[in-house]
Amino acid sequence: MQRKWWRRFLPHSAFSQTVVLIGSLLLINQLVSYLSVTVYFIKPSYEQINQLIARQINLLFVDGVEVGREHLTIVDALNAKVRDDGMRFYSQRQAERAGVEQATYYGFLSDQMSIYLGGKADVRLSQGSEMQVWIRPPQAPSLWIKVPLAGFNESDLSPLTLYLIVIGALSVAGGWWFARQQNRPLKRLQKAALTVSKGDFPDPLPLKGSTEIVEVTHAFNHMAQSMKQLEQDRALLMAGISHDLRTPLTRIRLASEMMVEEDQYLKEGIVTDIEDMDAIINQFIAYIRHDRETPREPDQIHRLIQEIAQQEMHREGEIELDLQDCPEIPMQSVAIKRVLSNLVENAFRYGNGWIKISAYSERNYVCFSVEDNGTGIAADKIDELFQPFTQGDSARGSMGSGLGLAIIKRIVDRHHGKVKLSNRAQGGLCAKVWLPLV
Repeated sequence: MQRKWWRRFLPHSAFSQTVVLIGSLLLINQLVSYLSVTVYFIKPSYEQINQLIARQINLLFVDGVEVGREHLTIVDALNAKVRDDGMRFYSQRQAERAGVEQATYYGFLSDQMSIYLGGKADVRLSQGSEMQVWIRPPQAPSLWIKVPLAGFNESDLSPLTLYLIVIGALSVAGGWWFARQQNRPLKRLQKAALTVSKGDFPDPLPLKGSTEIVEVTHAFNHMAQSMKQLEQDRALLMAGISHDLRTPLTRIRLASEMMVEEDQYLKEGIVTDIEDMDAIINQFIAYIRHDRETPREPDQIHRLIQEIAQQEMHREGEIELDLQDCPEIPMQSVAIKRVLSNLVENAFRYGNGWIKISAYSERNYVCFSVEDNGTGIAADKIDELFQPFTQGDSARGSMGSGLGLAIIKRIVDRHHGKVKLSNRAQGGLCAKVWLPLV
């Protein structure tokens, strides 16, 4: 089932979800508050003012003013009648000069005024130094009535709007701060978990946050401490085993040197077996150390490849180099050199005497590859080769301890890189490594 497109725009982290939830609730609260004030405070006030004006207009026209005469005479007569009330009458032309066209039409006020006056009325509001109400009554459609509302100004509502804005902003800021405080321990826990997954063990995390977060942090600290102790015990055990094994191996080799000439063929086999066992022990130690002994410093991959090629010149076979321009990258040079050495060793061991080492830049990575012309490996077995103590199928033999590729993957992972094995179309295997520029 495909994921709905709109889900891509939803927040995914706990922090963003909390902020959006709190912000949405506050926004709804602000809208409800604003509508409540408008419906139960502002609207009734306008309705009451509208009703009072309608009563005055009805009283003016109750006396039977003749509206069929010249407009100016009627306007003067009506103005004289309401001189002390502040209400003024205008003809259409006078009203336009006074600014009626710039006034804002209000439908709900016009509808109410039409009911109060018993006919079609037009109500408009203009805002200047004071609020002014313009009415075109049904009793005299060619006239406009202007009523100033002294002491009543739309700007008086600005404190309410400002209050809602300030309260909303403070609430959202408080919600953001609360969500950030709640998610900070989780972010710290995430970084520590990634550090542990790379083989490093940070100091115990502080027990801060809610009760659940404190319990999870405490459990994580206990787990990290146990893993660190287990790693130390494993390293100590391996160091002890390697030390205890090398002592008898040294004695066996010394004894083999004292063998008579007739047993020379036995001596060569014993020395070969001792060298193989010593190489296996070195691989065990390299796998346990995690290559944490050196800091990362900018270095050129070309230099390491050329050193490896120079060291392997004495071996039977051909080494072909294809080195393109590559920038320096931060790396543990000793560890990356071990990666190259292991890949070249595998290529010599399982190939037919031809090796190609390439280096080039690819997007945000520096890449290098080692190819051989051997028999390759079964496609379904390739991914398993990076597991410790896993060897290739019978087509590539069963020499070594099965730790070479596991060591390579561990080193590359610690450099935040990638490693991939694939069969060549021409036959053989290609091992490709990507190391990030940063």
